[in-house]
Amino acid sequence: MARKKKVSLEMINPHAAGIDVGSRSHYVAIGQGKDDVRQFGVYAEDLQALAKWLLDNGITTTAMESTGTYWQNLYSTLQEAGLQVILVNGKFTKNIHGKKTDVKDCQWIQKLHSIGLLTGSFLPDAATEQLRTYCRHRSHLIDMAADATRKMQQYLRLLNLRLDVVVKDVTGETGLSIIEAVCKGESDAAALASHRHYNCRKSKEEIAKALQSNERQDYLFALQQELELYKLVRGKIAACDRAIELLLKEQIECDSAKRELNAEAKPYKRVNKNAPKNMDLNQLAYQYFDGVDLMAIEGVSHSTVIMLMSEVGNAGLKKFSCAKQFACWLRLAPNNKISGGKVLSNRIPKGSNRLKIALRNAANSIGNLKDTHLSNFFRRVLYRRGRAAAVSATARKLAVIIWNMVVKGISYQPPTNYEFLDQKRKRKVQEMKKLITKFNLTTDDLGLQTSPL
Repeated sequence: MARKKKVSLEMINPHAAGIDVGSRSHYVAIGQGKDDVRQFGVYAEDLQALAKWLLDNGITTTAMESTGTYWQNLYSTLQEAGLQVILVNGKFTKNIHGKKTDVKDCQWIQKLHSIGLLTGSFLPDAATEQLRTYCRHRSHLIDMAADATRKMQQYLRLLNLRLDVVVKDVTGETGLSIIEAVCKGESDAAALASHRHYNCRKSKEEIAKALQSNERQDYLFALQQELELYKLVRGKIAACDRAIELLLKEQIECDSAKRELNAEAKPYKRVNKNAPKNMDLNQLAYQYFDGVDLMAIEGVSHSTVIMLMSEVGNAGLKKFSCAKQFACWLRLAPNNKISGGKVLSNRIPKGSNRLKIALRNAANSIGNLKDTHLSNFFRRVLYRRGRAAAVSATARKLAVIIWNMVVKGISYQPPTNYEFLDQKRKRKVQEMKKLITKFNLTTDDLGLQTSPL
């Protein structure tokens, strides 16, 4: 009879541990035996005891799953103890056979880590992590403000005040002035229409027709509550903006070379109502990225830049060895599956993060531009594959451009330069002046009539 051959894998990390992270306890394995597994709590003293037990057993590296937010305190405690910690995506540790238990999970993680089959996830530096906390909290506040706005629109309709028909944004200057007057007890339509801002397209008479209230007190009370909540949340957003600006300036002030950088003004870039206010984000981003002008890219807005700064950061972009790796991490690159020389699938992997969503929004806005390098690329893909594929392809192209600009320190130089409306007008006027001078044309030759003084 033929003898069975045993294949043993090479031990890459002989002093490795695996941790199954939980909400109330952590299971730690330093080997595959029964005595090599211990359970620890989640309090600070339990985490310190866990780190001491690993060090006493000669462990130098450990791996854990990124389970919710339960891993963060344990991760920082193990790093402070001098251990190498690898945070692993849970999908790479799920192929365990048999009955699933916490003990088997931590032993399976330890086994995979010891033979070098686990890779760490991307984690930003401490400064970027702080900025990310502020920006994510700000996004949550914006969602709360949007929810309060929807509720105000609902109660206005129930009061028969169709402000949403005559005003584009009920939380604009005209809309908020009218809502405040309604909450103070004003019910006369003409008096409410007098709060119209001069930029409003509708006339006072048309606004007055839409503000015939039924004066239901229950709806009025709910509207007052939602208005107070909206104002409170907007105040919290303003405070969050000040904290973000202070943190960015602290990071920039530490470097004398960054302080001397001055960005070119971009008045043509629209500032969204939800963008951070009272700060020159164009200048701050230019200094933050060491003189790289990301706002020069068409379609890239203030929200795109602040999302890049908070989710990855300047130092985080340099952790990716190439632009392709950065695009793959964003899940914007096709996941090609080839077997027998035949491509079985080339779909983009499922999943998303905030930076991917921001890049896709920028790509969608690029699709509405004309005569630019990126918009022409967008339309070529749109013609062949549809808009969804064009958005993904352009978002990937944006990610590659941003990585090359930040890591290699190069400026944005598209093959065809995009000119805004004022730039086009100026260039055309100069061309016309040159032609008039060249051919000695007069007003009679051009057929122009000058009005008498």
